[in-house]
Amino acid sequence: MIQITPQMRVLVAVEPADFRRGIDGLARMCREALHSDPFSGAVFVFRNRRKTAVKVLTYDGQGFWLCYKRLSRGRFRWWPSSADEPVTTLQAHELQVLLCGGDPGATKAEPVWRPVCEAARI
Repeated sequence: MIQITPQMRVLVAVEPADFRRGIDGLARMCREALHSDPFSGAVFVFRNRRKTAVKVLTYDGQGFWLCYKRLSRGRFRWWPSSADEPVTTLQAHELQVLLCGGDPGATKAEPVWRPVCEAARI
């Protein structure tokens, strides 16, 4: 079973992917376009051109998981855009919001790490 934990890196491809690609094609895209190792255990997120579907690819040490979600109505409202970088990162909780069709940037969640007390800031 796939479980996305807060410690996992979540990498989101900025440009849309050809959704005819399967595991091997997306793994090649991870290497060539995103400059990342698909065997690293990171979670890679791709979208189609119409923003109606996403694919999630990850390697768990034994094999690849490829998950596909297509919205029955509407489009994914949020997607990163960057002319400079082909990939952006998300936190695990932000990925959950994205997969529900929401805007991860609007979650207003606390940072993953912060000092427990004022003395720790010294």
